[in-house]
Amino acid sequence: MGRRASVALTTRQVATLTKVGYTADALQPGLNVQVTRVGDGYARSWVYRYTSPTTKKRREVGLGSLEARSLAEARDRAAEFRRLILDGVDPKDHRDADRAERAAAAARQMTFEEAAKQCVAAKAHEWRNAKHAAQWTATLETYAYPTLGKLPVAQVTTEAVLRVLDPIWTTKTETATRVRQRIETVLDWAKARKMMSGDNPASLKGGLGQLLPKARKVMKVKHQPALPFRESYAFVQALRAKRGIGPKALEFLLLTAARSSEVVNATWDEVDLATGVWTIPAERMKAQREHRVPLNARARVILGEMQAGCQCDYVFPDPTGKRSLSNGTLLALMKGMTPYAGYVPHGLRSTFRDWASETTQVANETLELALAHTLKNKTEAAYRRGDQLEKRAVLMKRWGEFLEAPPKPATVVDLAERREA
Repeated sequence: MGRRASVALTTRQVATLTKVGYTADALQPGLNVQVTRVGDGYARSWVYRYTSPTTKKRREVGLGSLEARSLAEARDRAAEFRRLILDGVDPKDHRDADRAERAAAAARQMTFEEAAKQCVAAKAHEWRNAKHAAQWTATLETYAYPTLGKLPVAQVTTEAVLRVLDPIWTTKTETATRVRQRIETVLDWAKARKMMSGDNPASLKGGLGQLLPKARKVMKVKHQPALPFRESYAFVQALRAKRGIGPKALEFLLLTAARSSEVVNATWDEVDLATGVWTIPAERMKAQREHRVPLNARARVILGEMQAGCQCDYVFPDPTGKRSLSNGTLLALMKGMTPYAGYVPHGLRSTFRDWASETTQVANETLELALAHTLKNKTEAAYRRGDQLEKRAVLMKRWGEFLEAPPKPATVVDLAERREA
């Protein structure tokens, strides 16, 4: 590209320039029209060319297209840049710093609700399913947005967060702790993007931790209602008297001590009937770790029955035969069984745990592995390599046999007769 000699440009002239390269304006040193070929036509824009007063290197900065800025406006802008150079300021650095400051000022005005939505969108890739993002959004909409939603994130204070949490901290402690954690995450996200500075007002390490009682001391622990293991035989018989896929899935859940979501979303490629092992991939496990489940005889029978009528990839499909059953199906089934309406499917894991604790000598570590629990002791967890599949296979075999055996009638002893004897 060539450079034309400096001339006093006119509006008509710059609009019709076709010589590719730079054409300097004689009336405003440093101001140029840059012409580039674009297809069959030309693109024309303003460029200010100068020697940096700080680095002494040649630089240039764009002033926009001819359509966006007139000749008079371009000359005015070039004059501003020339004054900056005389003051020892690099025009391009000055412009970039000004843009960054305006962008930062705009970011500081972003409301908590806007920041939360962007934060959820950014973190959605970390979460296992869309349900988690929906839960985040729902809790923030219900509890945080009414108080914090319209506030710029930079103006969210510890007092404002306290107004969100105080009404629910002792009455809905578990929910309140989740709300606090999510507010803290949103504000950390905003802080990382320079929308706010200083300590996070939702962190318990700051003043908030002194203003709220410790959650573990006020939380009311609510255990899932669990079927007593001595009633499990009758429960299984009641399930087998029912028709449909739901009863089979619920019995399979009891036989394997798995979670509802793990059972209803089980697919045939996870099941190896030849070896009698169901391998649940890490992404479907709560602990994000692959879990192998040894299948006892009755569990294999159920799988065989489901395989005979296989309609899709799911082991336990819904009535359409195209999707998996829902967790709600198992819960509704159990609630509809009058003697057992007070229990829930998740509680059947406790049924298994209680049976194993009270009637076997199996080590606690083996039982925790059977339930796919994460060891709280980090050192112990680091050294645990195996999953004790063989030991657990024996345990689940005994569990299956227990569920098949009617309970023995209790023997009543007359104490008076014993004394006479």
